[in-house]
Amino acid sequence: MSQTPIEDAVRSKITSSLSPSLIEIYNDSHLHAHHKAMQGSVSRETHFRLVVVSDAFQGKLQPARHRMVYALLREELDAEGGIHALQLKTQTVSERQKAEERERQEQGDQIADVESR
Repeated sequence: MSQTPIEDAVRSKITSSLSPSLIEIYNDSHLHAHHKAMQGSVSRETHFRLVVVSDAFQGKLQPARHRMVYALLREELDAEGGIHALQLKTQTVSERQKAEERERQEQGDQIADVESR
């Protein structure tokens, strides 16, 4: 039996439905275990951050993309001891490529700025 059944279900559902080119799943539950709402919870899978890059998001605004993911994970969100909080970053492949290019450009600009001093 898996030690991370909710994370496994998240990965499986997103992979099979959205065919992502990138999926990153971060279990941040340990950062929230002391919160009042988590008292009495024995689950170690309550708070997640997801980065999902998929062309299934093409032409959709962020709220629609998030609704797509929420719909896929409805069971995990509704379950007792399931997902309590879900932070999403959803991008298309081209959006991800543009963001990475911007980051490289900004890093290059910072290096050039430091070198010119």
